[in-house]
Amino acid sequence: MKNLSIRLKHILPFIFIITFLATSALAEMGSVKGNKVQLRSGPGTTYSVKWEYGNGFPLKILSKKGDWIKVTDFENDSGWIHKDYVGSTPYMIVKVNKGKKKKINLRSGPGVGYKIVGRAYYGVVFETLGQEKGWAKIKHESGLTGWIKRSLLWGF
Repeated sequence: MKNLSIRLKHILPFIFIITFLATSALAEMGSVKGNKVQLRSGPGTTYSVKWEYGNGFPLKILSKKGDWIKVTDFENDSGWIHKDYVGSTPYMIVKVNKGKKKKINLRSGPGVGYKIVGRAYYGVVFETLGQEKGWAKIKHESGLTGWIKRSLLWGF
């Protein structure tokens, strides 16, 4: 019994550290609820507007202050949004080919062997329907549904 106690004494700190690192690596995500939602330079309506986001735009939540949430987007722009305009519905955005006229493929299934059902430019937002084998099943506001390689997207 004493031997087990000594082992636990050495193992428990290791388990705690691994658990802490694993949970802190998973950043809390959110998405914009509404259109023309303003990202402000500080936590209040008196602060200047930095950007306006459309519905579903994915965000990483950094911190909270009262009714305001500090967020960052896929281009590392950060600021504050009122909590009423941040939801938990998962969305993703195309993060590749910035400044190019090159599109990525949406496919009928999770793999390059599936038929191309559409294409999307950098910055296009999709609702996330599921994820499988490094692919994301997504839906555009137009109704188009398909699969995109997860590494081409940012969000949750």
